[in-house]
Amino acid sequence: MFKTTISVLSAALLTATTLGLSTSLSAADPILIKFSHVVADNTPKGQGALRFKELVEERLPGKVAVQVYPNSSLFGDGKEMEALLLGDVQIIAPSLAKFGQYTPKVQIFDLPFLFDNIEAVDRFQSGPAGQKLLKSMEDSKITGLGYWHNGMKQLSANKKLEKPKDARGLKFRVQASEVLEEQFKALRANARKMAFGEVYQGLQTGVVNGAENPWSNIESQKFYEVQSHITESDHGVLDYMLITNTDFWNGLDPEVRSELESIIAEVTKYVNNNAAELNAKAKQTVIDSGKTEVIQLTPEQRKLWVEQMKPVWEKFEDEIGKDLIDAAQQANKG
Repeated sequence: MFKTTISVLSAALLTATTLGLSTSLSAADPILIKFSHVVADNTPKGQGALRFKELVEERLPGKVAVQVYPNSSLFGDGKEMEALLLGDVQIIAPSLAKFGQYTPKVQIFDLPFLFDNIEAVDRFQSGPAGQKLLKSMEDSKITGLGYWHNGMKQLSANKKLEKPKDARGLKFRVQASEVLEEQFKALRANARKMAFGEVYQGLQTGVVNGAENPWSNIESQKFYEVQSHITESDHGVLDYMLITNTDFWNGLDPEVRSELESIIAEVTKYVNNNAAELNAKAKQTVIDSGKTEVIQLTPEQRKLWVEQMKPVWEKFEDEIGKDLIDAAQQANKG
């Protein structure tokens, strides 16, 4: 009887010890950050995601682990926002065109020909107006962590686009953005919403005739293989907002969150400094391929495109705010 009691007690002690060890190990498990995006690794966003993973695991070893899922391998651009809000991913970097339903003010980045170049975009984003937009969606549980450049957009199609009238009747792929739909309506063209992962096939099969993308997307997704002409229009910006779930972010240990903020600031600088170089290389790759014709607009031709699209500003001035549009124009002055 005594031996039996000892055996029972020993078993109980072993079980308790094992449970305690298991609990201890579980408590020591690193915080997992899943970073999902829809583009290739050799794009500004793809490079930024990999750099973020590298620095986090270097500076927060054992505390935070990062898994990167490129090319819509975890969630496509139609599902990633829902996944973030549900906690299925912790960080995403959607195009700025994706935020209209959460705050109409972010639509400012979709206005055609608002920014003269990527340097003006950078000045606006780093200024008070741009920084305020990062925190404008926290009521919807979305916290902005920074802006990542992709680049200025170019127009592609299966015909020459030298004058606005050349776009009439064509079907252009657009993101889910009312501003972008109006942009193509201003050209008397048709806008068709389509997930990024479906664009190549859509262009290949003629479901859409054209698209708008920075050079890095055109090259990495091979869009130039299924578009006979690309017009270097620089008519708008396709940048990203790096975002996280507000509850997740606020629930982090303050020291961990502070270190992640420092890493994000460093990676943001890295991405934005390298975006221009990546786009320049991508453009040259497209030209060297000989598979498409790149069209350079004359100043007179560009002026016609600006005049045709600029009325879109007035349509969204009340939603976005004249003060923001004025701040963006001021950023053009340097």
